[in-house]
Amino acid sequence: MIPAAFQPGQVSLGWQHELLYADPGLPPRRPVPPDPERVNPGWLAAQRREENLISRPARQAAAGCALLAGAVILFGRAGWLNPALTALGAATFGGLAVAGAVSAWRGRQALKAAIAAETRRVTAARAVQERDLFAAQEEHARRFRAWQGRHRAFRGQALWYPVVLPEQTDRVDLVGGTMAGWSALLTSVGVPLLASGDALTVLDLSEGAVARDLVSLAGQLRVGPLVWVLPGDLPRFDLGVGLPAAAMADILTACVSADRAAGGHDPAPDHSLLARLLDVLGDGARICQVTAALRALAQVGDPRDDVRQGRLSAVQLERITGLFGRGAADRVVIERAWALEARLRVLDRLGSDPAPVPPSRLRVVAADPGGGAFGNGVLAAYVTVALTHLLRQARPGRPWRHTICVAGAQALPGELIDRLAGACEATRTGLVAAYRSIPPHVAQRLGRGNAALAVMRLGNAEDAKAASEQIGAQHRFVLSQLTDTVGASVSDTAGDSYTSTVGTAQSVSVARSRSQSSGRGRGRGRAHPGGAPLAPRSGSDSTETSESRGTSDTDSLTDGINTSTSWGVTTSRAIGLNESLGRTVQRSREFLVEPEELQRLPPSAVIVSYASGPRRHVVLADANPAIATLSTVTWRSLDEARLATGTVPPAATAGQPVTPAGQPAAPAGQPAAPPGAPVAQPVGWRSGRGQPPPNLGPPPEPPDWRKRRH
Repeated sequence: MIPAAFQPGQVSLGWQHELLYADPGLPPRRPVPPDPERVNPGWLAAQRREENLISRPARQAAAGCALLAGAVILFGRAGWLNPALTALGAATFGGLAVAGAVSAWRGRQALKAAIAAETRRVTAARAVQERDLFAAQEEHARRFRAWQGRHRAFRGQALWYPVVLPEQTDRVDLVGGTMAGWSALLTSVGVPLLASGDALTVLDLSEGAVARDLVSLAGQLRVGPLVWVLPGDLPRFDLGVGLPAAAMADILTACVSADRAAGGHDPAPDHSLLARLLDVLGDGARICQVTAALRALAQVGDPRDDVRQGRLSAVQLERITGLFGRGAADRVVIERAWALEARLRVLDRLGSDPAPVPPSRLRVVAADPGGGAFGNGVLAAYVTVALTHLLRQARPGRPWRHTICVAGAQALPGELIDRLAGACEATRTGLVAAYRSIPPHVAQRLGRGNAALAVMRLGNAEDAKAASEQIGAQHRFVLSQLTDTVGASVSDTAGDSYTSTVGTAQSVSVARSRSQSSGRGRGRGRAHPGGAPLAPRSGSDSTETSESRGTSDTDSLTDGINTSTSWGVTTSRAIGLNESLGRTVQRSREFLVEPEELQRLPPSAVIVSYASGPRRHVVLADANPAIATLSTVTWRSLDEARLATGTVPPAATAGQPVTPAGQPAAPAGQPAAPPGAPVAQPVGWRSGRGQPPPNLGPPPEPPDWRKRRH
């Protein structure tokens, strides 16, 4: 599910759908060759008719003069004309005949010259047509190759890019969302971290088991998760067990005073009281010993029962009862001890049944809905405070090497949230705090420091308004629906049959047929020799006559008997494979970051706002972890892909539409290259190789927190 090229320390909050290469559309049309230029037969016939009409008087005059010259010569020989007249007439009419013939010959030569000129023009025009056609075909080939490159880039490009946070991000504040949305986002965040060798701790205070999908996927990543469901697993839960007395006093004081810190409660008396009791109990005291000491100090029940059960010794009981004197202060001590015991008794079974467990990079502490509101509140405060104390003792490491996800952090007081966030920032531990609602103490802390803000569906109008103001209502998104369907089915069918047939058949048939045909035809046609059908006064006529007559008679008689027997076994087997692949993209709606739009976001849609460089980015993404299984997914960020492919990014304006997700989204605001710009090539298209995966190095060691397998 996760390739090895995912870099450790990168935090992904979902997927954004983006097209780096626009759809090239249909391929360019092939140029259609024009009709070849040729001598117009009509023009040629018209020229000949015109020349014939023009030269007809000259031809007739030449013929007439030639006849007259011949007649004069004949008359002269016959003696009818004297020689002088004969010579004069013959010369005169002969000269006129020659002049007419010359005129007719010149007209014929002019016609031949015109036809030759037209032929040369047609030949030159045809050469220009062929040259233009060859140039158009070469241009089409060049455009088609460019279209093929754009088409391959479009078809082979990645469509889903992870929304990777910058390295300087210390915390993610998630507001809103449903249980299904939180489960999707937690899985999208946790699976890459675990696959890259980092550690993840989940505090599920939502009572909705949002880490269930992540725990089920941990086995595929070869990670054995450690899961505790409190308060049922308190005996095997040893967080904070065995700490020194001073550290335990700090943890218990913060735990019992957390929900009253906002009301001006002074935790100093509680700390003093608990510190004195822990001094008596010594280092490594358990919670049940502390609550037994508080009962003895508050005079609740019989302290000898705790002595018999081994929670207190007789010496410790005597010292505890003598810690405070009698008088006015005695009543105050009793009331405070009673209140502390009422809160801490929920933790009595903490670490009472320890067992060694192997280390794990995934630890989940979840609150059981059956634990009660009061008990779960105390458990949530204790786990948060104890984890904060352990983080303060750790040394700073690589950012996000260890990540803590707190689901339902709105139930924690603001002071505990600040302590946990400060400890995570000091040790470079990643923190993802998810809030179902935005109470005043949460609204004051959203986006503090180097924090990224993530917003999911918000049902409450006031919360949606606060989130809209936090992000900025000027951002515009396009929400679409993208459906990818991939299916395969295999069918196998086998059948056997046995056949035995015995039959007898007898048939008699008589057939008689008679046919007669007669035909007679006569045709007349005209043929034009020389392949010149338009030449006038040329050709020959032909007449054809044919006649045929025939008669046919056929008689047949069949008589027979057929007997047959057959046995057989037939076996058939068919195997069929059917595969289907389909994609549907449907534009849903375009919206601004307004309260009513945040109230109807899809369950897995998340709007991520983070600072990177000189400006703040706002991205609409999809936290559906199933997107990681698609073939069009890449684990490099969108900025890295644009840098590698040389694609021009969209203008960074405040109202610029951002590629949607949500219900997996269709692209919007696609980057377009300027006119005349060269076509950008996809990654590794020319070389056939992509970028090599980074060197992950050895997996980091998990934090020193001993846990037990659920």
